[in-house]
Parts: sequence; structure tokens; C-alpha cells
Amino acid sequence: MLEEAAPLSVADGLRGNFELAVIVGSIPFWLIVFWYSRTQMMARGRFGTIFLGGVLLLYLLLEFPDPLEERNWVETAILCVSGIVILVATVYLSVNYQSVVIDRAGHAYDYEIALALAFSAVMIYMTWRAFGMTFLGVVIVGILYGLFGQYVPGTLTHGGLSPERTLRIMVLSGDGFYGSLTQLVAAWIALFLLYAGMLKGYGAFDLILRLAVRSAKYLDSGVAQTAVVSSAVIGSVNGSQTANAGMTGSFTIPLMKKNGVKPETAGGIEAVASTSGQVLPPVMGAGAFIMASLITGVTYGDVIIAGLIPAVILVVSIFIAVHYVSVPQIDDPSMSGVFDERLTRLEITLEAIKFGIPMLILIYLLGYVQVTVMTAALWTVISMMAFGVAIPLLQAGVEGGSLGATAVEVSKQTIEGFRQGVIVLAPVTIILASINGVVDILMATGVPGSLSLTLMNLSGGVPIIAFILAMGICIILGMGMPTTAAYTVVALLIQPTLESQFFVPELASHFFVFYAAILAGLTPPIATCVAVTVGIAGSEFWRTCLEAIKISAPLFILPFAFLYHPELVEGEFTMTALRSGGFALLAAVAIIHGINFQSRYDRGLTWLLRIVFSCAGVVAMVHPATLVQAGALGLVVVLYAIQTNLGRPEPIAAGAGKEL
Repeated sequence: MLEEAAPLSVADGLRGNFELAVIVGSIPFWLIVFWYSRTQMMARGRFGTIFLGGVLLLYLLLEFPDPLEERNWVETAILCVSGIVILVATVYLSVNYQSVVIDRAGHAYDYEIALALAFSAVMIYMTWRAFGMTFLGVVIVGILYGLFGQYVPGTLTHGGLSPERTLRIMVLSGDGFYGSLTQLVAAWIALFLLYAGMLKGYGAFDLILRLAVRSAKYLDSGVAQTAVVSSAVIGSVNGSQTANAGMTGSFTIPLMKKNGVKPETAGGIEAVASTSGQVLPPVMGAGAFIMASLITGVTYGDVIIAGLIPAVILVVSIFIAVHYVSVPQIDDPSMSGVFDERLTRLEITLEAIKFGIPMLILIYLLGYVQVTVMTAALWTVISMMAFGVAIPLLQAGVEGGSLGATAVEVSKQTIEGFRQGVIVLAPVTIILASINGVVDILMATGVPGSLSLTLMNLSGGVPIIAFILAMGICIILGMGMPTTAAYTVVALLIQPTLESQFFVPELASHFFVFYAAILAGLTPPIATCVAVTVGIAGSEFWRTCLEAIKISAPLFILPFAFLYHPELVEGEFTMTALRSGGFALLAAVAIIHGINFQSRYDRGLTWLLRIVFSCAGVVAMVHPATLVQAGALGLVVVLYAIQTNLGRPEPIAAGAGKEL
């Protein structure tokens, strides 16, 4: 036993050393980010180069322990070589940025091409380590398409890019891996992900769960709604639905299972909740920043306001759907035994101040003062750090606690926030850098125009067919990607066709592809978000996918409402917009009821009612004619009244009569 325990001790020490190295490296890294956000005394392209190099090196430190513990020397050597390449490329390109990117644009020395080749290989390897074979295939196919497009038949053919030009695009042009998306992460998104890390470091996640658990005494489905609340709040600033599912699901899924919810249902609820968080203001999973950067004349604040009505529809419909599916399964709605230690009124007040004021500062700076996103993010993080340190010290002083011990504890929490920020930031940066490289290659080949022609040919110019095909393509392109990457790809490749060929308003078409792309996390056969929750819940993959789709069914219809009712996302709360939003919400409830109600009727009548409710809901949500929408909702009301008079839906387990 002693001989077996020794390696574990060595491994723990080794892992601890690398964790310390990440902490030591993260502090100067974040200080540089702070400095740039405050001064901007450097070209954004050069800062993006330094930023990407720093993130990749920190990611390597996170990855080193596993191969060392497993004594996998080949993998260890590859990581070491990768680190050297990253360091050399970062130093060379940042020091010689003016010469390489601007003065000699379109021309590169042989050794620079060799460096670009080595760095491209490292980026491909980093992409594989962070996201596996699925997304690696997307990157490689994109590069091969750029190199050998002349062999592709049909409208997607092009003349082909030379290897040298391809490498210049990806590494030496200031675009590619170092392009606009990487610079956007460096300037805007990074600080919001640090904010997410600080929230976790200072205990916001625990507070959110406590508040959600406390709400359970007022709501029978409270144990399941805990997942919705916590995942939505954390997911909004997270930037990755799969990462969010792993973070919040590690607590919410066992909690739901403990209270009687089936593993498949628990996994489906968490997957949908994590997905919904990606479209909620004020951050929208960092997708709002990219949308604002892609649409000319639209600010970040405009995007957030435009997303409010869809967000309300989304949250309310998911809330109702979760209530439908969870109440019949829950054994103990009161959630007794969870967080038995109660927070005092003073503790609740101080916690609300600690986490609430930084969020109010963010909203105030963006919505009222209308400073830049970078400035708002900087002061939000600084205020979070200030209140995260000051409030515990104040509490210790009021309660007579040890100020020294409290100071040490909050210092550890701050450092942990820096580390968590790096952990969240690294994969998002890597995949966006890879996407940027591939997208720039595709843009050089003219593929967006080719896709537009292809979509027109396949649809025959019929809008609804084109829209359905566009959603399918968005889901396929979004598979295996976090929110920001999925949206970026479809915004550059699919959105222009909707706008130019079918005359969909620009903001509406962007919201369509944005919502469609995140659904990839719930759509089999990949369903990466579901795959994460399946691992935690110990459930069967396909059944969990089915549960997730039953809960999220209105989300697959809502994007089409943006196309036929663009007032939903115009950011103006006119009577027309509010009416369309109300119709869409009632239609979502009709779809949920049709799919999820339990019945004592015979199977044929039950399925007929399900189909009628669901189809009427779809028509009420999407149809462009107001009278038709109203008629469909009227049919729903009449059917529900008849159904109620014949006998309320019968629950399948405990909790009879509790469903909506």
C-alpha cells in the first residue's frame, strides 16, 4: 500500500506546483490586460498577439500535469516544443509587428513562413487538446478547402490558395489566428470572463444556489428551478454552454436526483438551462460583443436591449416546461437537508451588496453613461475585487472576527478568481483564434457568396424552405463549439444570405443565426451540452437528448419568429413588439403543454391533442398574419378549456394536480 501511495503523493505535489505556476503567471497576465484596458497605449493587433501568446502558455501549464503523471513522455515533449514555438512566435511577431504586418504586408521571408507553419501546427494541436476531434475536423476541413478548393465541384469551387498565402493569412497578416476575434477577446471578452472567475472565487455561485434553494418552499418545482436560475446567471457571463453545464451541473444534477428527478430529466434540465444562459442579457454568453462588432452602427447596448423580449420568452417558457416535467417526479419539494445552515439577515445583505453593486455598475456604465465595453468591463472587475475584499473585512469587523485571517482568506479568493478566469478564458480564446484563422481563409476563397447561391438553389427561392435549411446549417456548423465561436461562424457564412437574398432585417437575421447556432449543444447526434450532463447524471444519452428537446422545443421555433416578426428584436418596445412578444410567449406555452402534458385519455386522443396543441403553438408564434396568430391561440384556449372540463391532465407520479 505504501508503494502504491507514493506516486499519488508525488503526483499531488507535481500538480500543485503547476497550479502555483498558473497562479503566478495569471497575475501579471491579468495586470497587463488591466493596463491595456485602461491606457490602450498599444496597437490592438500587437496587444492581441501578446494576449494570445500569454493565454496559450498559461493553457500549457494547465495541461502539463496529466502527461507528466502518466509518464507520457511523447506528449510531454510535444507540449514542451509547443511552448517554445508559442514563445518564439509571440516575441518575434510582437516586436516586429510593424514590419511583418504593415510594412511588408503580402510578403514574408522564408524563416517567417517556417515559423507560421510551426505556429499553425501548434494551434491545430491546441485545438485538439481543448475540444477533441469534432472541432479539429472543422479546422482541418476549412484549411484543406482553402488549399484545394479547385477540386470541389459545383458552386463551392474556387481557384485554391497557395500554402504560402494560407500561412500568411493565418499567422503573418495580423488576421487569422491573431485577427479580429482574438483582438475582441483580448479587449472585451477577457475581462468579462475574469468577472465570471471572480464571481466563483468570491462565492457568488454558492449564494445563487442558496437563494434558489430557499425559493423551493414557495414552488413545488424549486429543486429543478435551481438549475435554471444558477445556470442562467452563471451562463450569461460564461461564454460556453458546455463549460457552464459542467460547472453548475456538478451541483444541480445530483441535487435533482436526490429529490427524485430521473437522471435523464435532470440532465436534460441542466443542459437546457445552460444553453438558455447564453442568450440572456447583460452579457449573452459574450455573443453580444461579437454581434455588436459585426453590425455597423449598432452598439453593445443596442444588442442587449434587442435581446430583452426574446430573453423573457425564453426564460418563462423554460420555467414552465421545467415545472411540467419535474413536479410529477420530485419527492421532497421543500428540499430539506440542503444548505441547513442559514445565512443571517446581515450576511444576506452584505452578500447582496458584494455581488449586486458591481453588476449595477456594469449596467449603469453601459446603459446610462454609455462608456465603451472595455471600460465598463474594467471597472466592473475592479469593483468586484474591491467589494469582494472590503465586505468580508467589514463583516469580520462588525462580528468581532479576525481581520488578519479574513484578509488572508479574501486574498486567496482573489487569486483563485484570477486562476478561474484563466481556466474559463483559455478554451474560449483557443477556439475563437482557430475559428478566426479558418474564417479568414474561407473569406479569401469567396465561400460566403457561394453558400448564398447554394442556399438559393436548394430552396428554389422559397423563404420558409431557405430558413429551415439555414437553421439546419447553423446547427451543423455550431456543433462542438462554444457560443461565441458558433455564432461567429454562422454570422459570417449564413447571415449575409438571409439579409441580401431574402431581405431579412440585419438585426433579426443575426439573432436568428445566434439562437440557431446555440441549439447545436442540444441537438443529437453531437449535443455536446447534453453529453456533459449525461456524464454527471449517469443517464442514457439519447433519452437525455429527448428530455432536453421536450423542454426546449419552443427554442427551435422562436428563431423563425424573428424572421417573420423582426419587431421582436428591434429593441423598441412598441405595441406591435409587445403584442408579438406576448403571442410568442403564449405560443411557447402551448407547445410545451402539447408536448409534456400527462393524460388519462386513450393513446390516440392524447397524440391528437399533442399534435393540435403543438401545431397551433407553432402557427401562433411564427405566422406573419396577426389574425391567424390570434385564431391559433384561440384554438389553444378552447382546447384547454375542453380538456380541463373532461378531466385535468393526470400526473404520472407524486405531486398530483401540481402541474400548470
